[in-house]
Amino acid sequence: MSESGIHRISALSDHCLPGKSGEISADGSAGVILEDIEGLILCQVAGWADTMDLVGKQIAKQVKASSVPGPGQAVIGEKGALLRVEPMKWWLTGVPVPEIAPENGTTLDLSHSRTRIRIRGPQASEFLNRFLPLDLREKSFPQGSVASSAIHHVGVTLWRVDGHYDLFLPRGFALFVWEGMTDVARQFGLEIV
Repeated sequence: MSESGIHRISALSDHCLPGKSGEISADGSAGVILEDIEGLILCQVAGWADTMDLVGKQIAKQVKASSVPGPGQAVIGEKGALLRVEPMKWWLTGVPVPEIAPENGTTLDLSHSRTRIRIRGPQASEFLNRFLPLDLREKSFPQGSVASSAIHHVGVTLWRVDGHYDLFLPRGFALFVWEGMTDVARQFGLEIV
């Protein structure tokens, strides 16, 4: 159960059968590991031009982070994470929707509208570059980076965190993207966990 008492069922819950397939290495390891992260708690917060600092500090406090990320960056706090997905918008993960005064900004619960897929493994970056026109080398997209892009015309958000990538995509397109990703991942050796 989430903090709000509602259990969020992933759009991929019946389609993520654990196992390995494709070009698995001789030692049994896979180049790409995919995982459907269930129980997503995600909200969007937007500030107004003259209230960005105030709203940023308020939501950083909500996730217990020591700073507010700039555009294209994320910070992790004790209670959740704060992703700057656009110049005037943040996404908060892991915490309930904050109370923001209307004169300072606005909020939107995205928890039921998105699916979160974790991508890791030694060939994760190369695999993702089959789908995304982003330079994912460490010097261009280091840990804590966030980018909006598209996979087959589906708007997605990619976050590089803790040695892996988290991909947020619209729930209604999750199965379509998942099927394409699993097909391509087999050439690297795929493990679904």
